[in-house]
Amino acid sequence: MSRLTSGPLGVRSFRLLAGGQFASTIGDYCYAVALPWLVLSSRGGAILLGTVLACYGVPRTVLIPAGGVLADRIGARTVMLAADAARGVLVAALAVLAARHTASLAALGPIAAGVGAGEGLFIPASFAIMPSLLDGERLAAGNAISAAAVQAGSLLGPALGGALVATTRASTWAFAIDAASFAVSALTLALIPRRPASGSVAATASGISEVDEANAGAAERMADGGVLVLLRRSRALQVILVVVIAANLAGGGMSEVALPSLAHAQFGAVGYGALLACFAVGGVIGTLSAARTGGLRRPAVFASVIFLVESAAIALTPYLGGAAGVLGPAAMLFVTGAANGLGNVTFLTVLQKWAPPALLGRVMSALMLCAFGSFPLSVAISGVLVRHIGPSLFFPVAGALVAAAILGGLTQREFREFGAAERTGSDAASPREPKGAAPTGLTSEERARREGGASRAPGGERENTALGGEWDKQSVRPRSVLSK
Repeated sequence: MSRLTSGPLGVRSFRLLAGGQFASTIGDYCYAVALPWLVLSSRGGAILLGTVLACYGVPRTVLIPAGGVLADRIGARTVMLAADAARGVLVAALAVLAARHTASLAALGPIAAGVGAGEGLFIPASFAIMPSLLDGERLAAGNAISAAAVQAGSLLGPALGGALVATTRASTWAFAIDAASFAVSALTLALIPRRPASGSVAATASGISEVDEANAGAAERMADGGVLVLLRRSRALQVILVVVIAANLAGGGMSEVALPSLAHAQFGAVGYGALLACFAVGGVIGTLSAARTGGLRRPAVFASVIFLVESAAIALTPYLGGAAGVLGPAAMLFVTGAANGLGNVTFLTVLQKWAPPALLGRVMSALMLCAFGSFPLSVAISGVLVRHIGPSLFFPVAGALVAAAILGGLTQREFREFGAAERTGSDAASPREPKGAAPTGLTSEERARREGGASRAPGGERENTALGGEWDKQSVRPRSVLSK
């Protein structure tokens, strides 16, 4: 019990966020079952379904950068609350259409586009809110629990949605559950205070000292420059985004094209379901294991090793069947899911600590854009490769691509030292300033006094909130709204 009260679950705002996102995820997967059923049962056909899904997917991807900017300017909580409220109304309209058995492009297309737009705005904000709720010691555990709650919802949602559609022979109640889940999520977000919690990562970064007008103006100009300015100055961030693109090019095609093709040829529908379940269970376990990674001295190296294990498991997946049948591939997908969950949460936590509060939403949006933007190209290329070389050979190709991306990143010192406990390398200094330079309007002595007297963690020790070093927090304008 003491661990629960001292960990992230001891923070009321975190409990509200995790509970709301768990409910919302269940609803999202009810929607994922209900929408195709509505279209296909109304004789809309595959073309209409693909067009409606495109209406959803395009605005979702396009608006991810806008979601990051809004999260930085008006607060992640505000963006999430507005997006959930709007999507709740739109999905309720879908429930009405389903009750009337209406499935035309004119009716479904605009609603799907609105839901996708809300999702695009919501995604970066959802990754940008956690540092405003938790301190540095509990951030990794909070990310792990939150991600595990979402994964648990992704397991329960399809079963609930499928049961509702099968029982009622319509999509109406599944859409109604999704609309209600958005209402629950919006309510939990409304109950979270707008200001960062006392002692949280965001509050510590923003409230170290009062900044003068010159520094405030410099901070605003930096925020206006956005993530592109940060990207030009941080080699580590450059490498991370390249690795994300390469890894998702391999992973998207593996999970959405090669795996179903392999299962269809060798294991059947039941075997395919078992493979997906093993991957999901591994993901939950790996994600929860990441709760203990907050104190790693070299988190980037640790996560890279975990991703290399994942690449080996991917490569071996189709070759461990034989007499064992589906058990060998299932075991490899369990390892793949566990490694993916552990590595992702580790890197996410380090990024949240490293990015300045005024730019965190945009950093997350850049990361998500690289991940989501890689998906269409990945599945297109994978479809061609699987057709020509078969699904079995695709897995070692995908594993090799992931391994090459990680090993390429490890050749860069800034990437290896990203988030290291000791400040070394070019990313040890703030990307906005040369090492040793005082912020605008402050002498080196004033800077030393302010950092020495005010930059203290709750335990009395200096808090290192940078990946490989500390941001000069005095050049970031304090904000009264939630930001991650």
